[in-house]
Amino acid sequence: MPLEIRPLQPADRAHWEPLWQGYLTFYKASLPPEVTEATWQRFMDPAEPMHVWGAFEGEKLLGIVQCVVHRTSWSEKFTCYLQDLFTVPEARGKGVGRALIEHVYAEATRQNWCRVYWQTHETNAEAQVLYNKLADRSGFIVYRHNL
Repeated sequence: MPLEIRPLQPADRAHWEPLWQGYLTFYKASLPPEVTEATWQRFMDPAEPMHVWGAFEGEKLLGIVQCVVHRTSWSEKFTCYLQDLFTVPEARGKGVGRALIEHVYAEATRQNWCRVYWQTHETNAEAQVLYNKLADRSGFIVYRHNL
């Protein structure tokens, strides 16, 4: 069955949430239910600069990609931070992750954004095999300070 990539709709919430929780579990993270609720509501609000697309095989959601579009001081155009990418374990290695990233690239081209970028954990070697084929490593190290 062919893969369909489309924006998630309110009715897709029950399909999205297990993948979202799977993503958080993969990174050994947890969030309060109100953060998950706020995140979903942002995705559903067209005024928000956040997007979520799903890769479906028939009615089955195989993967999600979540992005934040923002301004940058390096261009007059917007840039896209591909914040979260997750596929169900049985879909890994079957082109779902690649299709989701390429969908974001196509959307970026359509919207005239200047860049798509993301980060992954240094231990996520399996994903890096794919990422090294689809993008250039920036060489930058990420620092953060949580408040």
